[in-house]
Amino acid sequence: MSTEDKVNILLVDDQPGRLMSYDAILNVLGQNLVHARSGTEALQKLMEGDYAAILLDVNMPGMDGFETATMIHQHPRFEKTPIIFVTAVHVTDLDQLKGYQLGAVDYVYVPVVPEILRGKVEVLVELYRQRRELERLNRRLAEANAALQAEKARELEALNATLAQANLELGQANRTLQAEVAERERAQEALEAADRRKDDFLAMLSHELRNPLAAIQGAIELMHRKAIDDTQLVWARDVLSRQNRHLSRLIDDLLDVSRITMGKLTLHKEPVELRDILQHAVETARPLVELRRHNLTLRLPDEPLHVKGDAVRLSQVVCNLLTNAAKYTDEGGHVELSLDYESGPDGEGDAIVKVKDNGRGIGRDVLDRLFEPSTHEERLNSGAHGGLGIGLIVVRGLVQMHGGSVEARSEGLGRGSQFTVRLPLLSSENFKMTVAPTRDPLPASAAAARAEENALRILVVDDNQDSACSMTLLLELQGHQVHVAHAGQAALQIAGQFHPDVILLDIGMPGMNGYEVAKHLRSQAAFSETLLIAVTGYGRASDVKQTESAGFDHHLVKPIDYDKLQSLLEARSGRLAGPAEPAATLAGDAPV
Repeated sequence: MSTEDKVNILLVDDQPGRLMSYDAILNVLGQNLVHARSGTEALQKLMEGDYAAILLDVNMPGMDGFETATMIHQHPRFEKTPIIFVTAVHVTDLDQLKGYQLGAVDYVYVPVVPEILRGKVEVLVELYRQRRELERLNRRLAEANAALQAEKARELEALNATLAQANLELGQANRTLQAEVAERERAQEALEAADRRKDDFLAMLSHELRNPLAAIQGAIELMHRKAIDDTQLVWARDVLSRQNRHLSRLIDDLLDVSRITMGKLTLHKEPVELRDILQHAVETARPLVELRRHNLTLRLPDEPLHVKGDAVRLSQVVCNLLTNAAKYTDEGGHVELSLDYESGPDGEGDAIVKVKDNGRGIGRDVLDRLFEPSTHEERLNSGAHGGLGIGLIVVRGLVQMHGGSVEARSEGLGRGSQFTVRLPLLSSENFKMTVAPTRDPLPASAAAARAEENALRILVVDDNQDSACSMTLLLELQGHQVHVAHAGQAALQIAGQFHPDVILLDIGMPGMNGYEVAKHLRSQAAFSETLLIAVTGYGRASDVKQTESAGFDHHLVKPIDYDKLQSLLEARSGRLAGPAEPAATLAGDAPV
């Protein structure tokens, strides 16, 4: 056993012989045996080191064993040091109790039995070692805990520092994100403002362009109603008529592209029969087809095919495709329009409208971008585009708004093209069609008599003098009594004197505009039944609603369809058995 592993055992007795005998008995344990011959010396020895056990003689001169034990256990350092009392006389129970109270753990009687003494001391030594090992382990554990706590503290401090840095970075990121969101909101607001300005600009541009077109259209209508003997003048009149219609369609296409892009185009959907739509589109496109001397074939099924859609817009789709086919097919070509259907696996089906021609065809590099805005260079290089290149954009937008699709195919330049429109069919149990009663036409002599009998007093109000003049001449040719005003205030004065049955009122006039004039008129009982028709270059849905709110009965967009105007006037004069068409269908904001 190493010196460090040995423990101290204090042997206290005033007789040297007994100390020697204790040595002989306990040496075999291999521990440090320390001698003391009195209680005082024992106390001194205790101050010099720690002891696993004390072997203490009871009967010593001076300070006896009990007194020495009392002094030992009064010291905090030695209050738990085990003591074995050695006595040569038998002690009473009271003495034993006294010894135990003083801290004794056992008694040994003289003569000492070596095995008993050695065994008791050995047990105390082992307990001391275990207690010392436990204390050492406790110290190590405390040190380990302290180190662990210190490490945890360091880790926590590092984590806190990391979190603090992360919070700073997160705060900076949040501020950056907030700044980006604010910037995006500002950009979105600027974009929306730009869209509004663009929409307002297009509406203003449309109005400004429609005013001269209306005057030109009025002059053309007058030329149609007059006999012209000069063939060149007839040709010039027809050219003016075609080009005026073309300009009107371009304006409508521009506005439609803007409305479709901004999601502001409203469809008036109802069950419609596609055969009627196609026939109407053919009649609209027929002048161009005949001008270019094309052979137009129309293939329609025997049974009706119904879809839920806007009849005006669907006719516009087919008319645009027919017009394109006529324009991009050399004179004397062939254009075919067909209607068919396909049944789907779920019992539903699609109507299929095809426009096929043997014209210039479309290059493969152009097909993928055919329904997108094209550049000037692309139109020049492709040889298959013309105008503004926006007609097909309108077609795609309108078809998609009806839940359908449009596809273009071509074998290449010079090999013709085919456009296919698919629209979801409406099953027969999902719609009800209303058929308007037919009327027998009046004989010519009776019609002339009726025209004189049902002449109307009409007030034309327009700041564009050419438009007002052409409109006046046309109305007078029909037998109506017409007065003209070129400003809002003058219109109110003339209306008060003339008491017109119908007022054709322009909206965009300087000073008092058409809305203000209409509100002034409707506020007077004398004009509560007057037919008030807005004749304007503004054709947006919002413009139609605004005219309705101002008190107008109908909304016509310049250049107006004179057949529609004639229908309204006939209804007013009582020639028609039923009411005129509602204002929404007479808005005229779509090329058909």
